[in-house]
Amino acid sequence: MKDVELRLISELMKDSRKSDRALAKEIGVSQPTVTRIRSKLEKERYIKEYTLIPDFVKIGFEVMAVTFGTWKRKVTTEEYDKMIQAAEGLNQKMGLSIILVARGLGLQKDILIISVHESYSAYRDLINKIRQLPFSDMIDIQSFMVNLKSDTRYRPLTFSALAEYIVKTNQKK
Repeated sequence: MKDVELRLISELMKDSRKSDRALAKEIGVSQPTVTRIRSKLEKERYIKEYTLIPDFVKIGFEVMAVTFGTWKRKVTTEEYDKMIQAAEGLNQKMGLSIILVARGLGLQKDILIISVHESYSAYRDLINKIRQLPFSDMIDIQSFMVNLKSDTRYRPLTFSALAEYIVKTNQKK
C-alpha cells in the first residue's frame, strides 16, 4: 500500500467527515487525487464503512463486556457458520448489542465477543441467548466488564491512536 493511501486512511480514521478538499490539504496532495484514491480504496474494500463512535453512556449503555467462550469440543467451520446464521437471525428478530464476534486463539478460549449493554441484567440476557444458540456447546464463558460511567479509563474507544500508529510505523519503513 502506498504511503499516500495509508495517510488518507489514517486521516479518515481520525475524522471520516472531512471533505476531500480538507483531506488533500492535510496529506499534501490535490483534491482530485484524494477523490480518486478514496474511490479506489472503497472499491477494493480497504475502506469498509464510514461510521462514528458515540458516547455510549449518553445513548443509554452502562456496561461494555469483553467475553471469552470455550466450546466442549472442536467446532467445525460448518457448525460455526450455522451458529453465526442463528445469531444473525436472533439479531434481526430481537436486536443484539454486539460490536464484534471472532474466533481466535489464546487464554484457552475459542471465541471473543465485545458488546455493550444498558445494564448488567441486559448483559446476562445476552449470555443466556448465546447459550441457547444451536451448536453452542459452551462449557465456559468468562467476561471482563467495564463500567462505562466510570471516569477511570486511560483512553476512550477511538481509532485516532491507531491512525497515528499507522502513519508513524509507515514513516519508519
